[in-house]
Amino acid sequence: MTRHFFGDTAVLLGRSLRHIARSPDTIITTAIMPIAMMLMFVYVFGGAIDTGSESYVNYLLPGILLITVASGIAYTAFRLFTDMKSGIFERFQSMPTARSSVLWAHVLTSLVANSISLVVVVLVALLMGFRSAAGVPAWLAVAGILILFTLALTWLAVIPGLSAKSVDGASAFSYPLIFLPFLSSAFVPTHTMPGPVRAFAEHQPVTSIVNAIRNLFTQQPVGTDIWIALAWCVGILIVAFAFAMNTYRRRTA
Repeated sequence: MTRHFFGDTAVLLGRSLRHIARSPDTIITTAIMPIAMMLMFVYVFGGAIDTGSESYVNYLLPGILLITVASGIAYTAFRLFTDMKSGIFERFQSMPTARSSVLWAHVLTSLVANSISLVVVVLVALLMGFRSAAGVPAWLAVAGILILFTLALTWLAVIPGLSAKSVDGASAFSYPLIFLPFLSSAFVPTHTMPGPVRAFAEHQPVTSIVNAIRNLFTQQPVGTDIWIALAWCVGILIVAFAFAMNTYRRRTA
């Protein structure tokens, strides 16, 4: 049964990746908005924002990486919605395939596509002056956090992808997620914010994730931020996975 699941998932993953290969504009579009934000904030607003001794592009990049993921998962919801409306799910159900392999193929496709977008954003940041003396373990830790964050948001995207009534509704859920980093430590230190905004910013998941990635890049002690970040990612992943599978069972029953 396990071999059946992995084989089916691999076949369906290949199908999804071929679709992306035929329309690479989805990855390009995903990367363009975060890159445009990074250019604007670094070269327009960066000189007016005091982040201490480090350059603003170094300070900004962790938040831009999270925005990249948040904008990329909208395409996961869109692809799922398209498959649901085209009847491809019913076709797969009539075949001897593992039921959950369809969802996992979309999730893994999101992971691959978002990873490519993240690499593109980091390369542009390097051209803009981003520098990090972090070693391989720190970079691997950053990659691990981003993969976990991507998986959590992707399973969250599965829910509207399966249940939305329109294509706009399927992808619109990502807008609040893209906006969330603006109410965190991603762009400015939280101590510069007014009281209620600061309280929210310091206790929402993006701030802990951004702080953990930033400290890893700058070789600073990560403290409790990394554990809080991992707890948020794992918690969101577990809840989103449970709701997504329940939604899938109801839609395909």
